[in-house]
Amino acid sequence: MNYELNRLGIDALNAMQQDMLQTARKGSSVVLLSPTGSGKTLAYLLPLLEKLDAKSDDLQALVIVPSRELAIQTADVARRLCSELRVCACYGGRPAMEEHQLLKGLRPHLVAATPGRLLDHLQKSNLLADNVQTLVIDEFDKSLELGFREQMNDILGMLPSIKQRILLSATDTEDIPAFVGTRDYVRLNFLDEESDDRISLLVVKSPEKDKLQTLYRLLCTLGTQKSLVFVGYRESVERVGGFLEEQGIMADIFHGGMEQRDRERALYRFMNGTCNVFVSTDLASRGLDISDVDNIIHYHLPLNEEACTHRNGRTARWDMKGSAYFILGPEESLPSYIVEEVETVAMPTKIPKPAKPLWITLYIGKGKKDKISRGDIVGFLTKQGGLESSQIGRIDVLPHWSYVAVERASASKLLKDIKGLKIKGQKTIYALAGH
Repeated sequence: MNYELNRLGIDALNAMQQDMLQTARKGSSVVLLSPTGSGKTLAYLLPLLEKLDAKSDDLQALVIVPSRELAIQTADVARRLCSELRVCACYGGRPAMEEHQLLKGLRPHLVAATPGRLLDHLQKSNLLADNVQTLVIDEFDKSLELGFREQMNDILGMLPSIKQRILLSATDTEDIPAFVGTRDYVRLNFLDEESDDRISLLVVKSPEKDKLQTLYRLLCTLGTQKSLVFVGYRESVERVGGFLEEQGIMADIFHGGMEQRDRERALYRFMNGTCNVFVSTDLASRGLDISDVDNIIHYHLPLNEEACTHRNGRTARWDMKGSAYFILGPEESLPSYIVEEVETVAMPTKIPKPAKPLWITLYIGKGKKDKISRGDIVGFLTKQGGLESSQIGRIDVLPHWSYVAVERASASKLLKDIKGLKIKGQKTIYALAGH
């Protein structure tokens, strides 16, 4: 299949992606170690897409991931790269029968799935894997942990035709279980090329053990910047998120105890800039490809160096820069594994009021089933809505409706200007969604 990089706004591949592309094209099995944010998903998808046969109705490749959100994002990137590709994300948190019907009608070339849900579909013959020749295990250090190993062992035993295995991680490990298959891997290690100066490490001292007021003051000083706040426990996520909302900060929460649709909605609002602050457990420290995260805030300290690496990896993605703040209570100190020089930041005496996000989400009641494309939406908003392209952010076209991030300052006037107008000859509803 052919792919189009410009659909992702990418002009050229970085050195890691070029190396991976050339290696995987040879059919070699690969272990790719590369920092978070370096573009590993694109690195394995490009050679994989080149091998898939668009004319076939067979499932030809599987991508196994440790989280629901990573399955969704992987499938989304693949779709955007290649319009011919039939791809499906399979994961827990929604009815398996719903996915079964989707798989039956779609006949995907590629499936991105979490281990438990993938095993369920294979055992029920909802997926026929006889012609799957390429297996990708993303975040393999997580996917091959003890909790997943029995499932992974069973899955690998149901894939008789695998010719190429691709394993990816942002942390090094020599432990690849024998059931994964061949030991004849080409090892590509780009971890040493991570640039320490991309992330500024900063300390903020809290005068009280309860750090809520210090966090609030810090977020107020950061204004409209996108900040990801890491908290240790689900209950703490709820408490911190609720407090920030009460103080007028537009914050969304994210943890494993939430309904899947609520997690997806919160993640979408943070990704498109509708909310500035995202409060999460370490669930958000792996696999989420969120662009332009300015700050990582360690409200609770990471459990170990690996957890710290994955948390900080959510900022300074690709060639961007970012900051990581450690909020320390009166009896806390920086972990011993942090050997870099760390600046202590003093909060100003007078802090600004909480800033509203620069973007707000516009709901359009038409989508893919109505033959609406991203290009149609951009054309409509610029010609009939009077917006400049710089006032339009992320666009997501779903089957029956669409979401568009638009400049908050222009949103009210836009809504008046497009009220009652047709998009691509069709009348529909336009509304501002979210905050």
